This record gives sequence, C-alpha cells and structure tokens, in this order.
Amino acid sequence: MNPNGESTRPSPWSTEAIRAGVEELVRLHDAGVLPPIVQLGHPVLRMAAADFTDQLEPGLLRAFLDTMRAVMLDAPGVGLAAPQLGIPLRIAVLQDLYESVPEVAHAREREPLEYLETINPRYWPVGDRTASFYEGCLSFNGYQGVVERPADIDTTYQDAEGTTHERKFSGWQARIFQHETDHLDGTVYIDKAVTRSLCANHEYPRWANPGIAEARSGLGF
Repeated sequence: MNPNGESTRPSPWSTEAIRAGVEELVRLHDAGVLPPIVQLGHPVLRMAAADFTDQLEPGLLRAFLDTMRAVMLDAPGVGLAAPQLGIPLRIAVLQDLYESVPEVAHAREREPLEYLETINPRYWPVGDRTASFYEGCLSFNGYQGVVERPADIDTTYQDAEGTTHERKFSGWQARIFQHETDHLDGTVYIDKAVTRSLCANHEYPRWANPGIAEARSGLGF
C-alpha cells in the first residue's frame, strides 16, 4: 500500500505482470508442461490486447512464440492468440497444414498455411465477397457455429524481428487470420456466429459437409 492507502501492486495487465505471466508460461513449457488454454468467461478474452512494443525482450518473445506454437499444435488448432494463454498482447500464431477432403477444401477455399507469427496484426475486407462456414474455438471448447466473414482481406503485421509485412489472404486462410486477430480485440467467434447454427462437437458430423446448406435447412437458420 502507498501512503494514501492505495495498493502498490502492479495491475494484472501491467508490463510487469505481463512479463511475469509470460515467464511462467515459458517455464512450464521448458519443464515439459503445456500451459492451459483460457476459456470463455475469463476477462482477458473480452479486452482489447495491448500493442506489442517492448514488453518482452527478444529472447523471452522467442520463447513465448515457441510456447504458443506448441500449445496450438497440441490442441490441435490452426491458430492461437496470446490472450488465449492469458496474456493481453497483440500476438498470434497461425498454421494450417492438416489434410482435408478435396471436396471440402475446394468449397471452403482451404489452402495450406505455413507457420506464421503475427505481431500487432490488423485486417481489412477487400471487396464485397463473403463466405459462411462453421468455426470452432480452442477457448470455447465443445461447440462450433457458422460465421459469415469477408472472403478476401488485406493485412498488416510485424514478425518477431519487428519487420512489417503486408499480405493478402483469401478463403480459409483469411478466416483463420480474422478469427485470431478478433481475439486481440476481445471478440470471440460466437459474437459473430449465427446462433441457431451452434452445435456441440459430437453433433457436428451431421453437418460436416462442404457447405452449410444442409445445416441451414436442418437447424433453421
């Protein structure tokens, strides 16, 4: 406490607290334990993450990115944002190299996405083309829902060395980028989903088709 009776402990989202949180996540990873993924209801998933500046020194940033990648692949998932590990920084990792049924891949414009680290990412729709498909989230376990998103986007982000990149994404790659970047603004896919489309994972095989026409008819959305 300070002389005025106010706590001198750092805010949970202060640079000191963020650094301490990251150090603990990295320590767990180094010890062979993957950190848990934060679930919906935790306040970190509902706040705008801070731009990454110099909160983490380069070595700690690299170790954190490696930890994020390990958690993403183990889940398994195609993306993970820092808030999903309880860290309110604008950092996300993406990768989609999973095999897909050709018919499904064609309908969803799903192309392989090599491992990508995005720091301070942003995106903007290009044109009016949209696409609606089911999405799931590692922070909302057990459910999937249909989300309509821009099918083509422009993006900007930095890599771990601080170099700025501008890149266009389309189809499923654009969906992944939007989903993870939304996390950094406190938005979870369910906020944008057609709620009548929501289904438990064990029911999803009913609607796991290339498109959503059958699900739309069966669930009435």
